[in-house]
Amino acid sequence: MDKVALVSGASSGIGKEIAKMLLEIGYKVYGIGRDFSKCDIKDKNFLEIKADLSDINSIKEIKQKIDYKNIHILIHSAGVGFFAMHEELNYKQIQECINVNFTSSVILSKEFLRELKKNSGYIFFISSLSGVKPSPFGALYGATKAATRHFATSLFEESRKHNLKVININPGFVKTSFFDNLHFGCEDDNLSFIKPEDIAKSIKDILSLREGSIITEITINPQKFKIKMKKRVKN
Repeated sequence: MDKVALVSGASSGIGKEIAKMLLEIGYKVYGIGRDFSKCDIKDKNFLEIKADLSDINSIKEIKQKIDYKNIHILIHSAGVGFFAMHEELNYKQIQECINVNFTSSVILSKEFLRELKKNSGYIFFISSLSGVKPSPFGALYGATKAATRHFATSLFEESRKHNLKVININPGFVKTSFFDNLHFGCEDDNLSFIKPEDIAKSIKDILSLREGSIITEITINPQKFKIKMKKRVKN
């Protein structure tokens, strides 16, 4: 019977590379995304679930679309960020950031928790360094990632006796389309950014650990700290 993985944000960036890695090691992968038109994954074991994680009702419908009894891995990779002085954010941006980055992971974890415990499974949260240290001009984004991190660490303590593994990953700058509409991004120097494949590789390494030992949190940084400033995009 196929082991099942559910990956949010699987249509691009980090989530897509994680989905590819899981397919390579034999998982049946359900990928959640808003738009798969640019997703290049062509595999019979990759099943697309179109859903808007900013919509609570859309999140609740996901469980009915997958073979959840065999779920072994849940990965929260979807994310959105708005970076400006906090008073410049509008209400729609605030709600979207909270729902996508935090609320969706809380609801999806709840929906699949019983099966994941039964299957001695894994939950991975792709958080951010912004959730570990102050994030000026990204106070809301950092707060959602800090909330995610705290939820993950608390969920592990609550569920570890059921053999559930909960892992929080804090990446620095990852070169993805996340920065396309922001006023800053990654420099071209290969030492100044992380690749999505690096995150996927870290998950693969954790999955290969001996049963009984678990890494609960890792931080992945680029060797150098560089930021490319672009023309400011007004919200």
